[in-house]
Amino acid sequence: MHSAQDHPTPREEALGRIAGSLVVSCQALPGEPLFGAAIMARMAVAALRGGASGVRVNGPEDIAAVRAAVPVPVIGLWKQGDTGVYITPTLAAARTVAAAGADIVALDATSRPRPDGLTLTETITALHADGVPVIADVSTVEEGIAARAAGADAVATTLSGYTTDGPVPPGPDFELLAELAAELDVPVIAEGRISTPQEAARALALGAHAVVVGGAITRPTAITERFATALRGAGDPLAEETPA
Repeated sequence: MHSAQDHPTPREEALGRIAGSLVVSCQALPGEPLFGAAIMARMAVAALRGGASGVRVNGPEDIAAVRAAVPVPVIGLWKQGDTGVYITPTLAAARTVAAAGADIVALDATSRPRPDGLTLTETITALHADGVPVIADVSTVEEGIAARAAGADAVATTLSGYTTDGPVPPGPDFELLAELAAELDVPVIAEGRISTPQEAARALALGAHAVVVGGAITRPTAITERFATALRGAGDPLAEETPA
């Protein structure tokens, strides 16, 4: 007879399928030009054609649309609010995400209290009983270690720089990534402010199991703003080359 481990479910295989690769975060919030499940589904298809091995998607409607559009692993989450614990903040939200078609559920695993009063361990245990693997989004090494002790199947650097009142750092938290990769016996996902292919490659070299890139790929308004800002500060190069 074969054990259950010999026959992993598709959800259990999902983390293996994104190993060493790019995951594209396909998200748009209300009020943004690309907001809408149908648009996010097309964004996911575009990411897949470009070489992504997985997608990270927010909200049940978008998750369902993306799930129907692409065969790659879907990391699902549900942002509720914009302060405190708001990334898949409750067990009910996590179960809704899974029911919508996510292969893996991502949730806030910081040390802050969860809105439904459950501990992180209680939440992950319940999801595992449903057959749902969990990626724990953390902001510190200590939170990553605690998330692993709570049963997380993977840990992501997603929330580094976003849980305090100070300014958000300009670039990826490579130090946190390297420390988590050295400390943990589960996959560590690099996510957060990764804006160039070189930064993504560095994340893999530092031990990331996979690399999630969002705004640098899927937010044309922000990408356009970067270019426009650079040009506004560049002056007129033709004028500078004109002889006096």
